[in-house]
Amino acid sequence: MSAAGETSAAPAPAPTARLDGAGPFSLYERMVAWRYLRSRRKETVISVIASISFVGIMLGVATLIIVMAVMNGFRAELLDRILGVNGHLVMQPIDRPLDDYAETAARIANVPGVKRAVPLVEGQSFVSGRVGPGTGALVRGVRGEDLARMELVADNVRQGTIDTFDASDGVVVGSRLAQKIGVGIGDGIKLYAPEGDVTPFGVTPRMKVYPVTAIFEVGMSDYDSAIIYMPFGEAQLFYNAEGVAQTIEIFLDDPDAVDEMRPLIEEAAQRPLFLSDWRQRNRTFFSALQVERNVMFMILTLIVLVAALNIISGLIMLVKDKGHDIAILRTMGATSGSVMRIFMMTGAAIGVTGTVAGVVLGVIVCLNVESIRQFFSWLSGTTLFDPELYFLSQLPARMDFSETMSVILMALVLSFLATIFPAWRAARLDPVEALRYE
Repeated sequence: MSAAGETSAAPAPAPTARLDGAGPFSLYERMVAWRYLRSRRKETVISVIASISFVGIMLGVATLIIVMAVMNGFRAELLDRILGVNGHLVMQPIDRPLDDYAETAARIANVPGVKRAVPLVEGQSFVSGRVGPGTGALVRGVRGEDLARMELVADNVRQGTIDTFDASDGVVVGSRLAQKIGVGIGDGIKLYAPEGDVTPFGVTPRMKVYPVTAIFEVGMSDYDSAIIYMPFGEAQLFYNAEGVAQTIEIFLDDPDAVDEMRPLIEEAAQRPLFLSDWRQRNRTFFSALQVERNVMFMILTLIVLVAALNIISGLIMLVKDKGHDIAILRTMGATSGSVMRIFMMTGAAIGVTGTVAGVVLGVIVCLNVESIRQFFSWLSGTTLFDPELYFLSQLPARMDFSETMSVILMALVLSFLATIFPAWRAARLDPVEALRYE
């Protein structure tokens, strides 16, 4: 036979059971990561740390979502009530009294973007009823048509009616004020003007009794306990302001458009004036709310950070306990990248499930926050979220999508970052050293 004939094909090498051919995040990597997550009797400490990490992330995310939603709701409710009662812009006269208030208000009301312009006569007064020593109140003289268009008040009249407000010569009071001085519909309240009448015997206090024609409740204790609405003409007489208005409150279609509307209103007024907007009048209050909100976010983020540190400690202990298993995987052909991905998936699974559980818990609490408040008030026998201290009669919660997503991303990023160092240590483990004494 020829040399060529005597030559036979070399046998193909037998395939070896190697793991380095598997792609990133392959089935075997997920399987090993899942096995490391399952609790075993000899791994009780590791399982407890993993459970604490899960609960910590869940509570941290839920607390962040709940607190941010409550603070958003608190701000939004306060803003709605403040802007529902007070004008977005307040016009005050400069050179001469506002004796042309009707014409000026009509011109301003015709400006595109202006909802209405309301002439006002305001004054602080001492008010007393059937019970109690009396209290201070802010009396606001308005026209009946303007009061009817003030939805926050007109839609929340609890007793009586404002349909005949101008002709009644009566007053509309807040529910808490009526309760404080013990008056109801038809009862008379005494109003004392700060400036008295001059008589030959000196200055005597000006006092008049007005019947209560309606009682409103807007849900903000500062307004429900301190505001009285009086017919515009009667207020002019009571405060010695015949023929003039003190201010004109301007309500806009968009409260945030005050800067754009200011020059248009100044032009329409056709007289020297001073304009102040709702942001200037409430700057300190809303700035304090914003600072408190930011500080609360940073403080509560520490809960998630502590839970992420627990993930680090749990994974480090897991790497130390699984050194023998890691060495065997390496000898079977697993790459260092594969080992690193296994432990990253193990830690990330805790963070992801904890974040998802936290979001679900946070949403459930936000949707039922008022019922939960009432339950704990009943359980403790005390008033939680007292309206006298927190302005609102109910605990509000308003979730913001972008804010909730930022909380979720922050929790996920911290969870993934927490897995890098333990996974890197596992990938650097020398299989020879790990199996030397086996």
